[in-house]
Amino acid sequence: MPSSTDRSPDRSTDSWADAARDTALLIAFRARTVRRRGAALAGSVVVLVLTAAFAWGPAAVDLDAVGSPVLDRAISTLQGNLGAAFVGFLLLAVSAAMGSGGGRELLSRSESAIHPVSPVTEHLGALVLAPLNLAWLVQVWGLLAITALATSPDGVLGAHVVVLAWVLAATALGQAIGWAVEGVRRTTHGVVLVRAASGLVVVVLAGLHLAGLLVPAVRALPTTWLAETMQTSRWPVAAAVLLGVAVVGVLLGATPARWALGQAPREELRVQSGVHEARHVPEPRWGSPDRALLRRLDRGSVWRSVGMRRGLLVLGLGPGLIALVAGLEWSSVMLLPGLTASGAALLFGVNAWCLDGKGMVWRETLPVSAADVFDVRALVVAECMAVVSSVTVVLALLRNGLPPLVAGLSVAACWLVVLVQVLAIVMTWSIRSPYSVDLSSPRATPAPHSAMAGYAGRLSLVTTLTGMLFTGVAALPWVWLPVLVAVPFLAWSTRRLVRARRRWLLGDERARVVLTVAAV
Repeated sequence: MPSSTDRSPDRSTDSWADAARDTALLIAFRARTVRRRGAALAGSVVVLVLTAAFAWGPAAVDLDAVGSPVLDRAISTLQGNLGAAFVGFLLLAVSAAMGSGGGRELLSRSESAIHPVSPVTEHLGALVLAPLNLAWLVQVWGLLAITALATSPDGVLGAHVVVLAWVLAATALGQAIGWAVEGVRRTTHGVVLVRAASGLVVVVLAGLHLAGLLVPAVRALPTTWLAETMQTSRWPVAAAVLLGVAVVGVLLGATPARWALGQAPREELRVQSGVHEARHVPEPRWGSPDRALLRRLDRGSVWRSVGMRRGLLVLGLGPGLIALVAGLEWSSVMLLPGLTASGAALLFGVNAWCLDGKGMVWRETLPVSAADVFDVRALVVAECMAVVSSVTVVLALLRNGLPPLVAGLSVAACWLVVLVQVLAIVMTWSIRSPYSVDLSSPRATPAPHSAMAGYAGRLSLVTTLTGMLFTGVAALPWVWLPVLVAVPFLAWSTRRLVRARRRWLLGDERARVVLTVAAV
């Protein structure tokens, strides 16, 4: 039976027709494993409704009737940065494919070991699963909303067609680049090459920004022509060109996918086969020695996972670089900490106990209290979210400088609120709906794709609404208002987190989670 690494020329499963058929079968198989189909259907409807709302809602607002100079200035800024927003989406597609080792997988590595899943099928499956990324979905919504605001009402439909065509083209190109980077990463010195190239890109962007050449360079890209053309009667030409680019990107992506998947995953194998010397018991700076040891175990589990390590780096630098390139103002930056924190939670926080895998049973035999286990796990999840979201805020500071007092307090209050919000939500989900997954592959997800789509949608909705609320608060002149608004949010989220902790302390609930997670 042929396998994904079989390079024989007569392998029929590598043809495009068979790959498309196999991809459809895998999608149907995954659809039948959904636990709550009603909730999945409702979530899909909500996503469609939100997409329509972002696409047409801003166009229905009569801006002339509002007559606000601040609003007019914001709309003018959005119009000037629409081409840069297209560039930001392409960077997002590339970074997402690079961080996940070529894209998400329809079938896990352990399941696909006995099935003839070809590289072309893996490539098509990764493209199909690209919209399940929280950042991808939010960026699409943002592009649709900005386009609706910056385009005249009679040209909105054509502009949206061009935007959707750009989304397809950028996703296909990003996927192809992601496979190529993964292929390089799996060569002998590929990891060093990829890290050096990524660092060089960051240095170049920083140098252009300091030299004042970043914005002119971005506006000189073809995306500026695209943003201008889609608002005219020539939008069908732009849409046709982009659809052609999307088809070419899909076809070209199969070649690096074959190359990458035909090589051994060096990083994962190095982690699994490495020898680690025993270290001294950590000295607690605060708390008990048991908590210090648990913190070391949990932090090590996060950092040793190739997928989570890459994901945290991408989430930390990606949105901040987009804010740096696109020149987002503080009113727009207000939304980024919540989205980056949600992205970090989606790496493992929505199923926080999956860090242990089969070792969950061993962890339960340790002479530590269940309360310490929960507290430390929640602390590690919060640390990951705080670190990646703080990088975004710091890069926004480099781009915009210190914000006004009210805006600064609003950013700080919003940041704290979304951290506690997301932490309470994901710890509740981790206990209510645990999953047995193997996170050794960077392409793995902590929950099935349908569940991840629901998690991403709910987290993005909560954090976006919270960010919009504090954006409105920042426009008001009262310094004390951001702190006052944050208090009820923090109280409610803390109460929810305490309830999740109490549920974990129940012996039967904890046993259910342990047995579910350990059945990898």
